[in-house]
Amino acid sequence: MPHLTISQIKKRIGEFAKIKLINLPTPFQKLENLTLTLEGPEIFMKRDDLTGLAFGGNKSRKLEFIIKDALDKKADVILTWASLQSNWCLQTAAAARKFGIKPMLLLFKTDELPEEYDGNLLLDFILDAGIRIQEADKGKVVSIEEAYEAVKELANQVKEWGYNLYIAPIGGSMVGGSMEHPLGAISYVEAFIEMLEQAKAQKVEVDYIIHASGSGSTQAGLIVGAKALKENIKVLGISVSEEKESYGKDVLTIAQETIKALNLDITISNEDIIIFDEYIKEGYGIVNKEVSEAIRLVAIKEGIMLDPSYTSKAAVAFFDLIKKGYFKKEDKVVFFHTGGTPALFPNKQKLVNFLRH
Repeated sequence: MPHLTISQIKKRIGEFAKIKLINLPTPFQKLENLTLTLEGPEIFMKRDDLTGLAFGGNKSRKLEFIIKDALDKKADVILTWASLQSNWCLQTAAAARKFGIKPMLLLFKTDELPEEYDGNLLLDFILDAGIRIQEADKGKVVSIEEAYEAVKELANQVKEWGYNLYIAPIGGSMVGGSMEHPLGAISYVEAFIEMLEQAKAQKVEVDYIIHASGSGSTQAGLIVGAKALKENIKVLGISVSEEKESYGKDVLTIAQETIKALNLDITISNEDIIIFDEYIKEGYGIVNKEVSEAIRLVAIKEGIMLDPSYTSKAAVAFFDLIKKGYFKKEDKVVFFHTGGTPALFPNKQKLVNFLRH
């Protein structure tokens, strides 16, 4: 069977309704200075930090589909969960408010940051989101299973108050709650097509995509996009929390659900899912010297700010892989900037301490 064209896949994505929330396409640019400094492959960046909703980020792509789903289901409250400084929760709160839905956020303390209004948490407060904070295991993203009881309890309360509730799974990734389709991953099949069209317009033949991988749908969507279009582009996911054995299963599950939802005649195997977990180091959201130096290097060379939990971890991995000779000098590598920069501010003291010495 011949592979599908871009327009055919776009048509299938179009069967899933969405609302306009963000500025698309996001920029695709070459990082000239960083390419010269690292003496490695040609480096490009897909600027999903510039989506335009509440400081930007990859989650707002997903929310174009998810908020539309919530509106179609007549929801007046949307409930989701993640870590205390979650960009996903901020983006959800901003998107919900824009369309008259009240956001309820269950925030888990997965690091040692204080519960003061700073960074994403300050923005959640400004958006007048309902906020519940709970303790959690340090250095780990809270899984659906771990959050289940707390989410269930809060959901029951919201229903008792008489609201029509929409439960959005963490990161908009795994099907569950009120989300019946892998809407987050579908949005990143669309993002892959957007990037591919921009690259081809600039006569760039992409060899690799590298990005921070947290809840799985960004990586799953990019992999499905590459496979469906028979593009020989390897998608490298840098895990920010989970070991690749268990996390790879989640990415595979989401990818398979995406293939089914879009009715694609392709197969994703374990070999297609490339995850590096050796850069997790002290754990999820924990700032260290390597993270601080990666943030400074990209800032100095390109005037672009990375966040301390996701993109900086991906940058640390990327720079190390370049040093180890993972890429050829002529390779074209696209770094997906997934946003989250407000989390820089509650981490200010750690960043200063690491960069001062």
